[in-house]
Amino acid sequence: MDGAYFRVHHFARQLASPFPLLAAIGAKTRNIEIGTAVIDMRYENPHYMAEDAGAADLIAGGRLQLGISRGSPEQVIEGWRYFGHRPVEGEDDAGMGRRHAEQFLELLGGKGFAQPNPRPMFPNPPGLLRLEPHSEGLRDRIWWGAATNATAAWAAKLGMNLQFSTLKFDETGEPFHIQQAAQIRAFREAWKEAGHARTPRVSVSRSIFALIDDRDRAYFGRGVQEQDQIGFLDNTTRAIFGRGYAAEPDVLVEQLRKDEAIAAADTLLLTVPNQLGVAYNAHVIEAILTTVAPALGWR
Repeated sequence: MDGAYFRVHHFARQLASPFPLLAAIGAKTRNIEIGTAVIDMRYENPHYMAEDAGAADLIAGGRLQLGISRGSPEQVIEGWRYFGHRPVEGEDDAGMGRRHAEQFLELLGGKGFAQPNPRPMFPNPPGLLRLEPHSEGLRDRIWWGAATNATAAWAAKLGMNLQFSTLKFDETGEPFHIQQAAQIRAFREAWKEAGHARTPRVSVSRSIFALIDDRDRAYFGRGVQEQDQIGFLDNTTRAIFGRGYAAEPDVLVEQLRKDEAIAAADTLLLTVPNQLGVAYNAHVIEAILTTVAPALGWR
């Protein structure tokens, strides 16, 4: 296992402010990546977020991998309004989230923009001031959670890595994993056209359970969605929800070999049922690492 990524949802009975947790984990660990999947940028003040992210990344020794996006279906109606955010004229809430993301990326670049006070409390360096603390390299470790081919290409042009969940807009009517694989190809083509120097990363998320004991069979033997599902996020937006995987290890290996998006990505995020407790989730992860990953060449 290479890292741990955390969901962020506001107005839900779970942690909604990730940076204290990321900083605490960063202080207690040495090697694993620590990330989010994803932070809803409609709710974020980009300046405050850049300060929090810089501090947490420095505490973690440069191991943060921050997944951000325009957000998923919410607990409340237009919850971002309670945080003081409003779309500008001609902009919808998704556009506002992308605007906040662009501002956040600009701030992480570390370029000075604020006019210094001639009588400051502390001595200032020369020139315009940037936000502090600044963590060099964090800008290259930002991921965009894309639900469409267009936003995948947009993320590539801005130099973000790509992060996929188990939901996307149904753009072609094809199976979920095939649509995601097409998104990955669109992202990499747009990245190439943008001329970025570094190689981007791409992650996909999946619910995968190896049935190796009675607990696994009781929890997931009959309860995992084995087919893609179609639904609507609003009155007009048709979405496709990717299937889960739960089977004996040898069956899982064969099923996962056919997932084109997993094959195209370089990082796989396993979604785990945190309500079942730490011990059981450790078992779930270990089962995948020992009975499935080696046969598929995953490290």
